Amino acid sequence: MRILAIGDEESKYLWDFFEREKLEGIDLIISCGDLDPRYLSFLATFTTAPVLYVHGNHDTKYDEIPPGGCICIDDALYIYEGVRILGLGGSMRYRPGNYQYTEKQMEKRVRKLRFRLFRSKGFDILVTHAPAYQLNDGRDLPHQGFKVFLRLMEKYKPKFFLHGHVHMTYGRQHKRYDKYKDTHVINVYERCIFDFEAEDVERNLRR
Repeated sequence: MRILAIGDEESKYLWDFFEREKLEGIDLIISCGDLDPRYLSFLATFTTAPVLYVHGNHDTKYDEIPPGGCICIDDALYIYEGVRILGLGGSMRYRPGNYQYTEKQMEKRVRKLRFRLFRSKGFDILVTHAPAYQLNDGRDLPHQGFKVFLRLMEKYKPKFFLHGHVHMTYGRQHKRYDKYKDTHVINVYERCIFDFEAEDVERNLRR
């Protein structure tokens, strides 16, 4: 399964210079937030692949203009072709506003999903907007990651953890790829394509 992950900045390659062929072979599109809802709607128009998204801390406009033809997976476990995808959008709370959470509030969101995760025997891809604590995050409060994301990876050992929020154009050197224990970590800034291997999908379908 080939997955296109996007976040934080609209890709000129996909939007300004779009050609339908650029989405050929893409089985799933996942947004990690802070993107123009019209951009997601545009991509959904030109592909049969589902377009999933979580909210970024700047996505209050989604309340008025939700991206058409797309699926919000915030606070949900979405299963597509045997791949279990957990969505937890938003950033650390640094000012009043939607889609910002304290560590305790994010922990509460995770607890509400506990039974769903138990029934599904975990998940394969964790999709967030913010990074995990001290794993490619920033030391300033707005860009600080959540500790509960580390615990999710330690307990459920997902194959991938996708996040955005820390732009690779920032002065600090943020990694595109990293690894935490058994989990491959990807900062999806702008766009990134990766493969979820067929044998992993088949193993999930047999559970």
